[in-house]
Amino acid sequence: MKKIVTLSLVTVALLSANEQVTLDSIVVKENLQSKIVNDVSNENLKSADLAEALTKNIPSVSLVRRSGIANDIILRGQKKDNINILIDNAKIYGACPNRMDPATSHVLSNNIQSVEVKEGPFDVENFGTLSGVVKVNTKKPKEGINGDININYGSFGYSKYSATVSGGTKNIKALISASTESSDQYEDGNGNTLAQQLDNKAKSDTQKYANNYKDMDAYKKKTFMTKLYFNLTDNQEINFSYTANRSDNILYPNSGMDAIYDDSDIYTLNYIANDLSSFSRRLEFNTYYSKVDHPMATTYRNNGALKMTNHMKSKIKGAKLQNDTEILQGILTLGLDTSKRTWEGEYSNKIKPYIRDSISKTDTKNKAFFAKYNKDIGNLNLELATRYDRTDITTQANAKNNDYNSLNGYLLGTYKIDESLNIFAALGKSSRVPDARELYFVSSTGSVVGTEDLKQTKNYEFDLGFEKIIGDFKVKTKFFYSDLKDYIAFNNSKTTNKFENVDAKIYGFEVSGEYLASEELTFDYGLAYQKGKKDKALSGQTDKDLAEIPPLKANLGVNYEKGINRIRGEVVAAKAWSSIDSDNGEQDIGGYVVVNLKYENRYIKNTVLTIGVDNIFDKTYATSNTYKDLTLVTANSDEVMLLNEPGRYIYFNLKYSF
Repeated sequence: MKKIVTLSLVTVALLSANEQVTLDSIVVKENLQSKIVNDVSNENLKSADLAEALTKNIPSVSLVRRSGIANDIILRGQKKDNINILIDNAKIYGACPNRMDPATSHVLSNNIQSVEVKEGPFDVENFGTLSGVVKVNTKKPKEGINGDININYGSFGYSKYSATVSGGTKNIKALISASTESSDQYEDGNGNTLAQQLDNKAKSDTQKYANNYKDMDAYKKKTFMTKLYFNLTDNQEINFSYTANRSDNILYPNSGMDAIYDDSDIYTLNYIANDLSSFSRRLEFNTYYSKVDHPMATTYRNNGALKMTNHMKSKIKGAKLQNDTEILQGILTLGLDTSKRTWEGEYSNKIKPYIRDSISKTDTKNKAFFAKYNKDIGNLNLELATRYDRTDITTQANAKNNDYNSLNGYLLGTYKIDESLNIFAALGKSSRVPDARELYFVSSTGSVVGTEDLKQTKNYEFDLGFEKIIGDFKVKTKFFYSDLKDYIAFNNSKTTNKFENVDAKIYGFEVSGEYLASEELTFDYGLAYQKGKKDKALSGQTDKDLAEIPPLKANLGVNYEKGINRIRGEVVAAKAWSSIDSDNGEQDIGGYVVVNLKYENRYIKNTVLTIGVDNIFDKTYATSNTYKDLTLVTANSDEVMLLNEPGRYIYFNLKYSF
């Protein structure tokens, strides 16, 4: 009976396009337009890395391995500025031009309550959502006194200690969370540490780690988060938050430099009011400020005597005002959005405190208006949205300033055919402007890598899918076709101005779902495939394959829960990389199948003991290709150095809640 009731509730939730599934035993919740990964702080116990949690749970997300932590993601063949990352509605941009500190690295999994991943250009509320948006929601304070304490140990000398305390009354609530973690260098399936991988593969001895640094820790990281919530009246709330991340001595073996430190701060202020008048069903004002300080250097390498450094800084401040009004039995949302992003960096060494700018101080200022209307017409839900952007980019470099205008929007429809079948279709257009690196970046030798006259990229996309429940079985299928105009690609054949615009196409499909075999046993699965092609090869090249398009990837999970015990086994597999941009550094990479296992026990009241093993069979494999958009070490084969994933990883976590 319990299984039948659960599925009935799931069916009701699924058949509303604006609701999400709430099935406690399954981590990933879905509706037709997005995926929600819930309870991240409890489920992702291996490390603090959000990118790894998303990769294991969502088939359309692939990992870009950069180090033992601070890894990046590819969402349906797109990454970097082509996808938006929001942390509690705030934007943060990494400072490193070599992606050592992507936005996902500035929030820890132990502070996250849920993550929503929305694919495609179907977002008008945020600037620059070209092909998807990842919305991270951190923990909120609760009434009373409550919290948790976590102790985590793992292979390769990993340790993490974290604690969260929250409490208050109905009108005033507060939360404080802090953590510290560190790790030795992980070993791949062959037993090689990060330094040993570099020793085995690097063509030049100068880029290898010096003997006195070969055994240093992979990283150390500390975090702090605090929140204050005030209920001004029964229908008005104001809240503040502050998040600090402090990372030290992060090793990036297949890059020419390592991060001496990576410090970030995120401040948010939000005001929310419900039912203020007949013209305001919900009014929301969000403002934020974030900054990143990131010096990277050759200090730990054989060529580190001069301590060649590129000290990068990034900051952004923004605000958004939006109001929901009920009109003609639908919801009309009107909003204003503005932000200013600043990016700068300079080279120095032990002898010369200033050599030249890597990115001269550059401001990207955006102002926008957006509107969205959502209405139910019988079994049909329609959403129509539009956004107008004005963006000005000014630089202190001796280069061209740029301004861009764009009008974007989408039409999305969901139709309930019967009590077990939904179909949807969406057509949208989005855009994103070039960033300061793509426009103005200068190498340490003085070569101008950026291209100052790049056009903004436009994405014209069509999505089609359905969701079906057959007894205890649920399946969701989505197809997409993306026509990219003036896509920004890296051309390694050029000596200067290496970024250029090119038209391209990305298309693919995704299948996901779950099966409730019994009250205790459930299965979840996912499969994603995408293909990318340039309309023509870049200047001086012949390869038309689009870079960074991951191969077919599948996730399969098995969950068994009875009483105080829970076991989860999962398989993550991918085919070999065969469609690669060989002109720009990508190479053939073998496929892989990795098996993970996790056991939870709640024998002691308020305490959860978790023991897990990732990569049980100690496979040696790599997930990330070697697109020369990143500056990576050259291997003995004259190809770019691949970085292998960790080998068998055993971890233990003890959590006490009160």
